[in-house]
Formats: sequence, C-alpha cells, structure tokens
Amino acid sequence: MLALHRQPRRNKGRGLYPSLFVVFLSALSLLSHAAPGKSGPDKNSSFTTRLMNLEATAKETFRFNASLHNGANRPVIYELQAKVPPGWNSSFRVDGMLVTSFKLDSNRTQDISIELTPSPTVKPGKYAIPVAAVAEQGSIELNLEAVVKGSYGIELTTPTGLLSGEVTEGSRKPIYLSLKNDGTLPLDNLELSAQTPTKWNVTFEPAKIDRLDPGSSVNVIANLNVPEKTIAGDYLTTFTVKNNNATAESSHRLTVTTGWLAGWLGVTVILAAIGMVYFLIKKYGRR
Repeated sequence: MLALHRQPRRNKGRGLYPSLFVVFLSALSLLSHAAPGKSGPDKNSSFTTRLMNLEATAKETFRFNASLHNGANRPVIYELQAKVPPGWNSSFRVDGMLVTSFKLDSNRTQDISIELTPSPTVKPGKYAIPVAAVAEQGSIELNLEAVVKGSYGIELTTPTGLLSGEVTEGSRKPIYLSLKNDGTLPLDNLELSAQTPTKWNVTFEPAKIDRLDPGSSVNVIANLNVPEKTIAGDYLTTFTVKNNNATAESSHRLTVTTGWLAGWLGVTVILAAIGMVYFLIKKYGRR
C-alpha cells in the first residue's frame, strides 16, 4: 500500500517579501500626498534684490530692482504678488512692460522692477512689504522694507478755485485765498507776499500763520488797493506763501474798470467835442 507524503516548503516566508514591498510603496504614496496643496519651489530657484530697504517721501514711488531665477529643468509661469498696506498700490515691470505674471525658461534669470506707491495719507515710518513669485510648484518670497519720510508741502489757491476778477480803479478789493498743508509734516511761520503792478499794494489778514498742521487749511484775505487813474485793462498779481521748508504761488488776473464818475465825465467830454465841431461847421461851413 502506497502512502503519499507531502514535503513541507522550505521557504515558508517567501511570499512575505512581495507583500512588504507593496506596503512600502503604498506608504511612500501616502507620504507624497500628505503634503497640503503645493509642493515647495525648486531649491535652485531664487528671488533676490540688492537693496531691500529704500527711503522716500510719501509723494514718491519706491522702486526696487529684483532678480528672479528659475532653477527648475522646465519653463515656469510666475505670478507676482505684493502684500501692501491699505491705500498703497503695487506694480511690476518686466523689460519695461507692466505685468502680473510671465513665463521664465529653465535656468534663466529675469530682472523685475517692483514699484510701490504709498497712500496719500500715509504716516512716516517703516513698512514691511512681502513680495512673492507664485508658481504651481510653490512660491518664492522676497521681503522688502519701505521707509516713508516726512514731507513738506503747501498749496495756495482760492476757496472757489477762481483766479480772476474785476476791480475798479481807485478802489479796494478783497481777494480770498486758501492755504492747505498737503505734506506730512507741520509748517511753521508761514509768511505771505504779493507781486503787483506799479503803485498797487496788498495787505493780508492775517499777515502770518504761526502753524499749519498736515491736512489742515486756513483762509486768508488779501486786500488789494488799486490806485486812482489806473488805465483800464488786465493786470496780473502773484501771491506767494512760504517758510524755510515750503513755498507756493498763485497768479490772479484782474480786470480794471473805470468808475462811473470818470465814465460819465468821459462821455460828457466826448459829447461836448462833438457839439463844438457841429457848431463850427454850422457857423463857418457856408463861407
């Protein structure tokens, strides 16, 4: 009688290795997908600038010159972004053209002009401006700093904006002026003056402003005295306000007219002359 005996397998754990390999690959796959959103940028890419800190007044534009290098082995489309304070504006220029994004070939470097315009109401101080070049693979950040200096500025005009008017010879005419501090620093000891035609004179109320804070305005009356017998016509008067730090001018065109008495006197003289000519012609014309 034959008996069948099955020999035990010598490599009993042989099937364990493929299973471990599959588990290892699955773990790698899970780890690769565990990172959120975008992977980091190529380690050979860079976004740099030589001057990271610039100083200017609130009326000036901060211009940073930066360089963006694509160290990846393929072309990359970068979107340029800047986180500016409220009221500020940012723009980017590549080869002189305004852009928001552009394509950069592999292992190429592109110069970028970053322009930051402060808010008109910005206060002096230091402002951190993060700038980023964003791509599908991630973003490269560049930290800039804009230092806003205080600035002096003054504006001289009229409350209505009208810079012309009429005045009668031999009279006094009040001209209402408006002074505004459009800088970021206070103005002290402001003085007013005027350049007028010959023999004209001007007095100011008030004649001097001790202090004018940023954004503040003050009204001034310029009393213009026109001498008698001034010939009718257009005349130019220039008003000036200044101190050691700021100055402003405003030119006004004034049309001088004659008074009613002088006008009637002129008409009377003309009529008398015409009557005299008529009398002479009538008396001696027939001879």
